[in-house]
Amino acid sequence: MRLHCEVEVVSRRLPALGLRNPGKGVRALLSLCQQPAPRSPPRPPAGRAGAPRPACLLVSTLRDKRGTRYEQLKGNIEQFFTKFVDEGKATVRLKEPAVDICLSKANSSSLKSFLSAVRLAHRGCDVETPFSPLTPVKTSEFEKFKTKMVITSKKDYPLSKNFPYYLEHLQTSYCGLVRVDMRMLCLKNLKKLDLSHNHIKKLPATVGDLIHLQELNLSNNHLESFSVALCQSTLQKSLRSLDLSKNKIKALPVQFCQLRELTVLKLDDNELIRFPMKIGQLTNLQFLSAARNKLPFLPSEFKNLSLGYLDLFGNTFEQPTVLPVIMLQTPLTLLESSARTILHNRIPYGSHIIPFHLCQDLDTAKTCVCGRFCLNSFIEGMTTMNLHSVAHTVVLVDNMGGTEAPIISYFCSLSCYANSCEMLK
Repeated sequence: MRLHCEVEVVSRRLPALGLRNPGKGVRALLSLCQQPAPRSPPRPPAGRAGAPRPACLLVSTLRDKRGTRYEQLKGNIEQFFTKFVDEGKATVRLKEPAVDICLSKANSSSLKSFLSAVRLAHRGCDVETPFSPLTPVKTSEFEKFKTKMVITSKKDYPLSKNFPYYLEHLQTSYCGLVRVDMRMLCLKNLKKLDLSHNHIKKLPATVGDLIHLQELNLSNNHLESFSVALCQSTLQKSLRSLDLSKNKIKALPVQFCQLRELTVLKLDDNELIRFPMKIGQLTNLQFLSAARNKLPFLPSEFKNLSLGYLDLFGNTFEQPTVLPVIMLQTPLTLLESSARTILHNRIPYGSHIIPFHLCQDLDTAKTCVCGRFCLNSFIEGMTTMNLHSVAHTVVLVDNMGGTEAPIISYFCSLSCYANSCEMLK
């Protein structure tokens, strides 16, 4: 029986000698084997079978294919640490030698099976699964433990075999893919996924189940949207870099701004007609490029960003209108008053409490320059903003050397609008 994982062997005696353990696991193949039979074994009494040979653990690495053997498991295990076994982690503490064998990055179901077999060997019981041979491991065995795979042509794309389970970086570019291969969604260790230069039109919501995914490159595809389900998935906690450039996206959902760990966002060469209203909530964003789109103006919360790099070249920015759009309600409707109260007091809401369409209204509420919220009662005005106020490095927005762009502003009342006009004067 064998287990692919990372192994760190920690000696419990080194600290007493003033020494430290290396503190880093290595790719390894852990095998449960039977110790070789002695050359001249004693004959068992007539009519009685010989005792089974004791089990041992063999830790083999790419550098040491013969492996290190830990003999006599029976009664030699002091403790099993399995609190994080569902995350593919466990530790086996041996009595002699005084070491802890720390396992990580293992398939959780394979790890559980392996530990069950080791427990049986420790108790001296029969192990039902077959033992592995005490022979040097082949290099090909470590291919299953590959953490990076780059495929850049259709002929190299694997059709008949699965991707290595332990992949952390997968690139499949120029492979003619029209959809995301569902086999990729089983790669639970994946941190970087590059599907650029394909023909993908839609992303499955299950991409959001890749809990460790930090970088996602979908450039040069045929995407027309980025779903709400992905915005509300585990990507909220993991995704740092997203490249959606050279697609056919016209708008991103309001929920897109829940991806608050994003530091890099590339949206160049799409058909964007607007940014998400709440884009200012992307407080970790450092790099934003949305060149050559169809943006007529920027949303009011854009001024809340603090970027290192900004590129909005080649958009169809409009000239700011002189007259504001007045949508004030007097008196305020019950819906407007309730919405303002909920948002001002940060009262939790959801479709399990109020109707879904009301949730959508609250999600798309506008923010006044005074910080209050408004739903359907507001004044809308447009001014220009120097992009250097939100970014350290700014690519010129046009061939005339401009760094200004129109931005929408909202006002919840006449007094807020009047105060703003006085400040501008």
